[in-house]
Amino acid sequence: MVKNIFNIKTVTDFQQKCLETFHYQYQNIEVYRKFVDYLNIKPDDIQEIEKIPFLPIEMFKNHTILDRNKNTDLFFQSSGTTQMNLSKHWIADENLYQESIEKSFGQFIGKPEDYIFLGLLPSYLEKQNSSLIYMVDFLMKKSGKPENGYFLYNHEDLFELLNQLSKENKKVILFGVSFALLDFLDFAQTNHHTITSSDQLIIIETGGMKGRKEEMTKDELLNIFHKGFGTDKIYSEYSMTELLSQAYSLGQNIYESPNWMRILIRNTEDPFSYVEDGRNGAINIIDLANRHSCSFIATQDLGRIETNSEINSVKNDDAIISNRFQVLGRIDHSDIRGCSLLVS
Repeated sequence: MVKNIFNIKTVTDFQQKCLETFHYQYQNIEVYRKFVDYLNIKPDDIQEIEKIPFLPIEMFKNHTILDRNKNTDLFFQSSGTTQMNLSKHWIADENLYQESIEKSFGQFIGKPEDYIFLGLLPSYLEKQNSSLIYMVDFLMKKSGKPENGYFLYNHEDLFELLNQLSKENKKVILFGVSFALLDFLDFAQTNHHTITSSDQLIIIETGGMKGRKEEMTKDELLNIFHKGFGTDKIYSEYSMTELLSQAYSLGQNIYESPNWMRILIRNTEDPFSYVEDGRNGAINIIDLANRHSCSFIATQDLGRIETNSEINSVKNDDAIISNRFQVLGRIDHSDIRGCSLLVS
């Protein structure tokens, strides 16, 4: 059963599921099979995760990567300009994506029903093919709170609502791409508005600055949000169009992935080798929720595995999986892509 991925508890569980998924996708994902064959790799020789070939993420721009046993009309598309060739991720099992959203959110933050969700994002009707908007919209529906809503262009209304909910001591999560959160804080400062501090408010930034705001480090950005919104709970979410799972950072710019997702760091000079923990390199992602597309993706993001990550020191079958990492930016000369242009 595909949903067994949500029951993964140990390193051994994860490894076994990865190998089973690799063989399934080699047999049923035509683009992936051709890629593996092109590398002259024999599937039967793959006995460990590090030997699995990772499909370059650019392949989603020019190919239909879909299980031959599935048909679907649902897809997510990366954001970008009209001049860009955009990635398209076909979704064969919508329920699988929804379960991944809810279980990942639950693992790191809590039950959606406990929160009011606000978005400095376009509404679902404006961006139906955005995986980020789909995720936030799903969480809003699970929450069911009447205050839920999108406020990308309504800064005054959002300011008033945040202060009202703070007075009522209600739990609130504000999702936003980075430049939209900065725009909102600029509005508040320009209009001499003070956002009421609240330990019930969580800010979740989803990245996105290129072409909209002056570049700054993630630590600088999070510090601005901390001061502007008056809360210590400045979180981050890491995902992309080509994935069906999310990693979260609950502080210190350190992300943790759910048990069915793992980050590996490849050598930027040799895509078939990996760097030591703590060293910078390019991010490879295993996302077992991508059962019907490709679970093994070589991204154009830079990152590193945290050296204190539990998964690096465990050697026994009883270990709980932990995968902690940092995202450091984009590889030079890679396409500008992602949430930063979401509202273009």
